[in-house]
Amino acid sequence: MKEVRLFQVGMLLLLSFAFSWPSRVIYEVDLTASQVKWKGYKVTGEHEGIVQLKEGFLVWEEDKLAGGEFVIDMTTIEDTDLAGQWKTKLENHLKSDDFFGVSKYPTAHFVITRVVPQGPDKYKIIGNLTIKGTTKEIKFVADVKRQGETVEAEAKITVDRAEFDVRYGSGSFFDNLGDKTIYDEFDVWVHLVARKAR
Repeated sequence: MKEVRLFQVGMLLLLSFAFSWPSRVIYEVDLTASQVKWKGYKVTGEHEGIVQLKEGFLVWEEDKLAGGEFVIDMTTIEDTDLAGQWKTKLENHLKSDDFFGVSKYPTAHFVITRVVPQGPDKYKIIGNLTIKGTTKEIKFVADVKRQGETVEAEAKITVDRAEFDVRYGSGSFFDNLGDKTIYDEFDVWVHLVARKAR
């Protein structure tokens, strides 16, 4: 009789645990509908372009954004404000060891470690960004909306390249660069479309 009672108590505990576990939904990034834009700045001007996501997903728990992970294909870095040989020259330079060294580091990664709701459809995102084998924590605010089986997110992220050992033309590493200085911080605009995993 005692064993039956213990079994019943155990089952009740298991059931209560199961029903209290948050519902988790995975949304896979739609690579064709999503876009990542970048803009870099120097003393004499600026350049902008795009880079492609390789894969990614968002995690939803209890009707709120809870996490996510993304892989960026650094071999797809493209400039969009130049043409011809100048465009090719800049793209090759960005892919070289002077900047992102894509032959050795073909991808960059971002993993969300914490999400703080900031109001309706708005979140403060904290996560680890890895570029050229170096991982640093970054923070930014994102607008994230879920409608049915689709999630759309928008964010502007400012990255300090000096923290990832991207040194070329950086005043943080070299003196007397003058008008050849390229500023350390560059901006990234992300538009994500993610769909519920089947």
